[in-house]
Amino acid sequence: MNRQFKFDRITILLYALLVIAGWMTIYAVTSVGGDMSIFAWKMPHGRQLIWMGVSAIAAFVILTLDHRFLEGISYIVYGVGVSLILAALLFGKEINGARSWIFIAGQPFQPSEFAKVGTAMALARYMSALNFSLSDRRNALVAAAIVVVPAIIVILQNDTGSALVFGSFMFVFFREGLNPVIPIAIVVLAIVGVLTLAIANQFIVWGIIIFMGMASFLYFNNKRNTTRILALHVLGVAFLIGISFSTNFLVSKLAPHQQMRIKVLFNSDLDPRGIGYNVNQSKIAIGSGGFFGKGFLNGSYTKYKFVPKQDTDFIFCTVGEEYGWVGSLALLGLFFGLLFRLKQLSELSKTRFARIYGYSVISILFFHVAVNMGMTIGLVPVIGIPLPFFSYGGSSLLAFTVLIFILVNLYSFRNNVLGMKY
Repeated sequence: MNRQFKFDRITILLYALLVIAGWMTIYAVTSVGGDMSIFAWKMPHGRQLIWMGVSAIAAFVILTLDHRFLEGISYIVYGVGVSLILAALLFGKEINGARSWIFIAGQPFQPSEFAKVGTAMALARYMSALNFSLSDRRNALVAAAIVVVPAIIVILQNDTGSALVFGSFMFVFFREGLNPVIPIAIVVLAIVGVLTLAIANQFIVWGIIIFMGMASFLYFNNKRNTTRILALHVLGVAFLIGISFSTNFLVSKLAPHQQMRIKVLFNSDLDPRGIGYNVNQSKIAIGSGGFFGKGFLNGSYTKYKFVPKQDTDFIFCTVGEEYGWVGSLALLGLFFGLLFRLKQLSELSKTRFARIYGYSVISILFFHVAVNMGMTIGLVPVIGIPLPFFSYGGSSLLAFTVLIFILVNLYSFRNNVLGMKY
């Protein structure tokens, strides 16, 4: 296909800025005050440089491919991704309680990161079919299965954090016509579950009864069939109360460290030297940065390793300490600038495959950013997912690079696609 090579420069620039800023942050954490060579290949910042090179090569290769080829191999990529996470479950090495790693040439590799790529591609391929409709029950079930299958395997690996990322595909279903009642119901159930963990059950029960009573009173005004509506509201109250009482039971079935992470979310002083230690130290480090921060390589909490896993899960606290509120806000601006641009690329692309794939990328990226930053400041439980482009790890960097540059590739072909997407 004849194509003018006009790739979206804004997306590539935002990507490059985030990758470079991420590497500088990793260097600040692992170089001990900047007194170590940037080419210390045995250190995390040195290895990350290698992965940056690998990711750049992968991005270049992706940009040379035809968009029809990428769409054509979607199911193959999905099959490979599912096979890899299944291999990790059966033969992988257990790290931090999760059997989600395999070793290739002596290097750790997390297949679940690439399973997200395959899931995004396969979901876009299936949902872009000519006769696809979410109102068709069979179509909806198959699309849901594409997402649920890898999520279940990852759960069996005991990697709950990575499994939750697959839940972000709900945004894609909503964009493509899912009945809004379903995501609203999911949000309501989530709110009830969270409040149950934070407040005594009796208060939740009375809250549900009062709220549903007020809703019933407003809805019954000048309405017919009040008996039927009343019966539905009673069932709704009973269902929500059942969710409330079952939440604690379900949490009790989690692993002890997962239970403690949830409890610490609502009481950071519950285990100050154990599970709560990471979050407390992270919040102190971020707060110590003040408005403008202490400056690059001048973070004392960073320099003296007060925060565990600071080069991976808790790397955002280094940004907060060294660059302060202004730097943290600037980083948020870069992430949301990238998300906004990806949304534009998705909507302006002329194929349904590109649009659905683009929203899959947006959903995954947004979930990672929101949850990672949220857990470093104590707003969500610590579930161990990386901050894109910042957390040390080759699997994560390469996977996010592939995700973004596939969309850049698809967008670059928009002028070669006849007609408008449907």
